[in-house]
Amino acid sequence: MANASRQAAWEFFGAELKRRREDAGLTQVELGARVFVSGGYIGQFEQAIRKPQLDVAQRIDESLQTDGIFERLWRKLIKEQPYTEYFAHVVELERLATEICEYAPMVVPGLLQTPEYARAVFLANNPFATDEYIEELVRGRMDRARILKDATRPVYWAVLHETSLRVPVGGPEVMARQLDRIAALMRERTVLVQVLPFTAGAHAQMGKMMKLMEFEDAPPTVYTEGVFSGTLLDDPAVVKRTQAHYDLLRATALSREDSLALIESVAEDYRRCERTT
Repeated sequence: MANASRQAAWEFFGAELKRRREDAGLTQVELGARVFVSGGYIGQFEQAIRKPQLDVAQRIDESLQTDGIFERLWRKLIKEQPYTEYFAHVVELERLATEICEYAPMVVPGLLQTPEYARAVFLANNPFATDEYIEELVRGRMDRARILKDATRPVYWAVLHETSLRVPVGGPEVMARQLDRIAALMRERTVLVQVLPFTAGAHAQMGKMMKLMEFEDAPPTVYTEGVFSGTLLDDPAVVKRTQAHYDLLRATALSREDSLALIESVAEDYRRCERTT
């Protein structure tokens, strides 16, 4: 399903939600209270600005007695998009975020990846997949990264553990280009990246990726990822603790200037390695 037609389908979802809500004689605030979200969220669903999670769609069906129509629409729309079910909602939130802060313990974050690096990651996870399937995944990841080129792009701040620079994903040439890409974005001041060096030793969030997202008209959200699963958390206490961990990471990491110098140095190491092989 093309992006335009998918957006039109979500707009239908929103229009149908508004019609059914008004037929039931409920305000956005009243429906929101029944499905455990704010009235503002209901308004954003109806305008197709924000997409509900599956459990919210199910509670809407229950509250409005709609015989599962919103769950069926949700499953249809999620199935026909290029991201895994658990990650699809994160992609939508990235597009709405005013600020994104990530910690990457092992792999360069998707928003910073080059096509060659992304391809190597996908091949490692899908060793028997067809070329067509891998290229579809790569295109989806590059489409996500376009938000960093938009005039309304979010503030993007990433802390990368030095491990993510040293693991030769795709080989020396691919890694050199990947690190050059990050350095270029840093020099253009499109992103702010810090490196957490090996010498930092024990640190907050050891081995656990996280993504903090802030929005103009919605509470902040934390995304964490496990094995073939992901979790979105918006409990204020959890978000506050996660933000504190991220602040500790930033305080422990190298400065922006030292991080850039290290990234460029490691890229040059990869180029020397490529020349000697």
